[in-house]
Formats: sequence, structure tokens, C-alpha cells
Amino acid sequence: MKILVSDPISDKGVELLKGNPSFQVDKKVGLKEDELCAIIGEYEGLVVRSQTKVNQKVLAAAKRLKIIGRAGVGVDNVDVDAATKRGIIVMNTPGGNTLSTAEHSFSMMMAMARKIPQAHASMKAGKWDRKSFEGTELFGKTLGVIGMGRIGSEVAKRAVAFGMRVLAYDPFLSPSRAKALQVEVVELDVIYKHADFITVHVPVTEQTKGMINKDTIAKMKKGVRIVNCARGDIIVQDDLAEALKSGQVAAAALDVYEKEPPVNLPFLELDNIVLTPHLGASTHEAQESCGTEIAEQIAEALSGGTIRNAVNMPSIDAKVLAALQPYIAFGEKLGRLLAQLAPKRIERLTVEFFGKAGELETGPITRAVLKTFLENAEGGDVNYVNAPSIAHQLGIHVEETKSTDPIDYAELITVRAQAEGVNVCGSGTFYGNNARIVRINGMPVEVVPSGVLFIMHNQDRPGVVGWIGTIMGKHGINIASMSLGRDKEGGTALTVLNLDSTPSLEVLAEVKKDKDILDVKIAKL
Repeated sequence: MKILVSDPISDKGVELLKGNPSFQVDKKVGLKEDELCAIIGEYEGLVVRSQTKVNQKVLAAAKRLKIIGRAGVGVDNVDVDAATKRGIIVMNTPGGNTLSTAEHSFSMMMAMARKIPQAHASMKAGKWDRKSFEGTELFGKTLGVIGMGRIGSEVAKRAVAFGMRVLAYDPFLSPSRAKALQVEVVELDVIYKHADFITVHVPVTEQTKGMINKDTIAKMKKGVRIVNCARGDIIVQDDLAEALKSGQVAAAALDVYEKEPPVNLPFLELDNIVLTPHLGASTHEAQESCGTEIAEQIAEALSGGTIRNAVNMPSIDAKVLAALQPYIAFGEKLGRLLAQLAPKRIERLTVEFFGKAGELETGPITRAVLKTFLENAEGGDVNYVNAPSIAHQLGIHVEETKSTDPIDYAELITVRAQAEGVNVCGSGTFYGNNARIVRINGMPVEVVPSGVLFIMHNQDRPGVVGWIGTIMGKHGINIASMSLGRDKEGGTALTVLNLDSTPSLEVLAEVKKDKDILDVKIAKL
């Protein structure tokens, strides 16, 4: 079998692949898209880092490709959905560069605080200028860590060792895990108000893209210092540049940018910024680890062994996987639903299997639930393989139970999220091949698990359903289907609508004006 290495990985990893007599390994670095498309049809395996873009055009030409191995964590440069549709396994090396990126983040913070790069440049220019480079100490300062996954947690540990007070924001970080890390869990506005330093360690999602902008910077403590070694799109570069000029932000340190390589950076004339060319994973140890790890994984998978660290499938026998696929897909829907209904900082997530569902190999289904439940916090960095370890890092106890007790359905899957006495749950079953959500917080419904769900609790009285329909119609929002439930006559009622489009905040505000509306949530499945 032929394997193409199209980005630089460690020589040790390449030699490991070449040592297998079943493989022919070609290393061709720096290929343009058309050049890659012209030859990729010959290969069963492809090894990349971040330079090679494996898009739909490349995948369409990859007629024999079975596996793509990313020597690193993020798979932003791989069209995972397109690869999945073509039956191509995409695997990465989670954790391979955690320490290197955490150390780089902390090094950037220290270099920024003590103005080391600027002082170095001054010395290289033949100057002895001590007065211009007075810095600030880290000891006793407050660090705000946005995102407490693998890297954020490691940065927090180092900050605590330096005598810093650490404020942490992460919707999924449990109180017990926060206590173990010696950090204070707070909301974003508290970090903005009190932090002397802010470092971001979140993926790019709808919620995090551009989250550091002129409006959020205005909320920050004057003279704050900002570090970003995560993703360039988290910060609006022009807004940060203006804040650096005005003094609202005293200094910044960036390793990542909106576009890489960056073009027309607005920071180049500023003296209060430290810039590095995406070096977070650029240590000998990290590259050696990622290179050898991805080589071992590809060799094992192509030789018919276990599939490890696949981002688009669980590590499971192909025949069993085919039988479980409908349940895995439904588990993803239930996990995504609960993520949007559950309170922040949950402590326990339980997946319960009843009836025939309990006879299945349930591990992959639980992982599917966990994967989508964590996606709001971890974005594309969470997958079937690393979801349990990410949950553990966040202090979320994951439990799976099976029961043969009599139920109203032939099979039922229930997902529960618990946090400080609050319990949110959703249940689903299959009618033939059709999945349906049949309970939300114990109340009976029958909901198609797709698209936009409008979920409303209200006092049970006549006219509410018609009133909601009138509001939706007035704003041009089509109702595809409706399901109603209640705990008792005149008690609490539940209305779930499948909508063709997402209601605006103004529409939701209009709905909530009625005193009998208890709560309204939108869930996108």
C-alpha cells in the first residue's frame, strides 16, 4: 500500500512507516492543490500537518484513499464531512502538543510582561536603554483563562505556581475540577472586569469567533494584557490594534492570526505587541511525538488492526459499527439537545439504555452523546476518541446504565445532565427506522430530531398554542410540525415545534411577554 507524506513530520515517524514492508512511503512536501490532486489517486494513506488542505477537490481525486492522518490536534485543514461520506478515516494525535502549546502561551505572557523581545531588539541595535523596558510582575496578578481544556488547564497550573490568582471561564468545568486546579470559576464579564492578563484556549465556534472585539475589550480592565495561542479568529485583529494604540490594552502576544500566513497585519508598527509565527506546537518533543504517534496509528489501521484516535468514527469492528450507526447518529442528536438545555458546569452526565437498546454494544453510542454534548465547549477538537478524556479533564462524571425494567417502548435511550441539584433529561426511541424524541424532562412529546426546535414550558390554559402560531406566522417562520405534552390538566404544558428557520431574539422576547410562559429555549439539531 502506498502512503504519501505531504507535510513535514519527524524523520522518526517517516522511518517507522518505511520500516513496514507492506508500505511504499513517498515524502513530497509543498505540493500545490493541482499537484496533489494529480497524484493522490495512487495512495491509500495520507499524512499531513497543517499546510496541506484536504478539501473536496482533493478527496474527489483520492479514489483509493482509506486513511488521512493529521500529525497534530486540529483538523481544520481536512474536510472531515466529505471524507466521512467517502468512507475515509480521519485520525489525529490528541495531546501530542498540549504541553508545548501551554509552555509557549506562558512564555509569551512572560515575554510580554517583561518586554523581552523589544529589549532584545534594542540591544541588537547597539543600545543600552533600561528605562524604556520596565515591565510588570506576574506574582499577585489576576489571570483570566478562557477555556479550561487540556491546554488551558496546563496554563492555569503554571500560573498558580507563579503566585497568580486564576479566574477561569468554561461552561463545562465542574466545581470539583476547578477546586483541584485551584482556580475560580466565573462568567466572562468577571474576567473582563478583574483580569490583569487574559489568555484564550477555546476552539473557533459560532460563540467564540470574534469574541475578543471592541465591545468586549471595552469591558476589560484598562491596561489588560492579552495572549492568544489558540485560534486567530477568536480575536478581531483591527479592534485589538486600536485598543493597543489607545492604551485600553497595554500589550498583547499573538501566535495565531485570522489568516495564515498573515497579510497586512495591523500590529507591525506597534511596540507593545509580541508576535510569533504559529509556534505553539513547534518543539522537537511535540513534533517527534505527533510524527511517531500518527505513523503508528496509520500503520496499525492499514494493517487491519485497531483504529485509534479517529475523529469521524469510533474504534470498533466494521460490522458492529454498521449495525450501530442509526443509534450513534441518534445519540449525537440527544447529546446536542441536552447541551442546549442543560445548565452550565454540569457535574454528571448519564446515558441510560432500556429494553432492546440495552442489548447493544452501547459504548460507541455513549461516546456519540458525549461528543456532541461537549462540542459547544471544545468545537472541532472533540471527537469519539477523546470525548471521555475531555469530560474527565472538565470534571464531568460520565455514567452509562442499562435496565431491563418494563417500559412503554421496545427500546429507549435517556440522557441526563446534572448540576448542583438541577436535572435535565431527554429520551428517544425508534419507530421502525425513524428516531423520535419522546420525553423532555419527563414530559411526553413526539418530536422529529432535526432542524430547529422551539421548546416552551407554559401554564396549561386555552389559546397558548394558537397565540404562538400567530406570532410565528407574523414573522414568517414556518412550523413544520408540533408536539404537545403536559404534566396534568391546568398544570405545566410543554410545546415543541419543528421550525424551518431560527426565530430572532425579538420573536422570543415577544413570546416571553405572556405571563403564562415559563421558559423558552431554541435547540439546533
